[in-house]
Amino acid sequence: MSSAQSLLARGMKLSHLQFMTAFAETGQIGAAAARVGIAQPAASRLLSEVEAILGVPVRQRSGRGVVLTEAGHTLADRAARVMQELAEAAREVGEIAAGGVGRVRIGAVTAPALDLVLPALRHSRQTHPGIACEVVVASSDILCAQLASGGLDFAIGRVPQSVERGLFDAVVIAPEPVALVVRRGHPLALAVPEKAAALLAHDWVMPGAESPLAQAVLARLAELGLPRPTLHLATSSFLLTLAALQEADVVAPMAKAVADQFAGGPDAPFVQIGLDLQIAVSPYSLLTRKGARLTAAAETILTLIRSAL
Repeated sequence: MSSAQSLLARGMKLSHLQFMTAFAETGQIGAAAARVGIAQPAASRLLSEVEAILGVPVRQRSGRGVVLTEAGHTLADRAARVMQELAEAAREVGEIAAGGVGRVRIGAVTAPALDLVLPALRHSRQTHPGIACEVVVASSDILCAQLASGGLDFAIGRVPQSVERGLFDAVVIAPEPVALVVRRGHPLALAVPEKAAALLAHDWVMPGAESPLAQAVLARLAELGLPRPTLHLATSSFLLTLAALQEADVVAPMAKAVADQFAGGPDAPFVQIGLDLQIAVSPYSLLTRKGARLTAAAETILTLIRSAL
């Protein structure tokens, strides 16, 4: 049996440690009793119990009254550490219960990742530094698969037709307007075209035809009586899209929130074409697993995201 187990087995209690800490800090039995909220006779009884458990005196008389012995000081020092650890444990548990501590995994398609998730996480670093967040930016089918398997706490995206919608609770957030982006120096950046047909004189970079972005672009072009654009590259990779934009006179449709980040300033290497074709991808939603209960930390981050809507 360890010494700690031995003390517990012999009857050492939290009240003993609490009083020994108070006695060491105040130097007086009466003051220590008042601090822990007991009468002085009860305090003397606690000291007697501690001495019986330890088998050595923890107090002795001196000219000033009663003081701790060396054994008493040793126990009081250790007791103070225990009380401090308990106080820290209470604080941490309280923060966990209030959503102030924990790990949160968030999934998002690119636009809300930049527009909603990033600002919320920037705010949470100041208000809830004990929350660690991981963000997965991917297509909606990947996000839904990870959310359904429990790999994500919640996601912002769309439920694809191929995925069972009953697996999720979905709250519609907003449609996703689309901007057309070209490199700075592109002919379409130097002069805004008068007609949409001028855009199709250049090759385009788009994700595959099954993606919501490509479907929205093609549907809008069809509404305008325009043919499909000639593809320079079909890719879902955002980095590859930027690389293609940089090296060729191509046009790339992307979510307006993304375009504002990478083609929204005078020093940006890319610019948004001034002609707005009124393209919008179907609304994305806040997705959670059906019937799942979020952790307090996840609820905290979700509240910050909702406040940005």
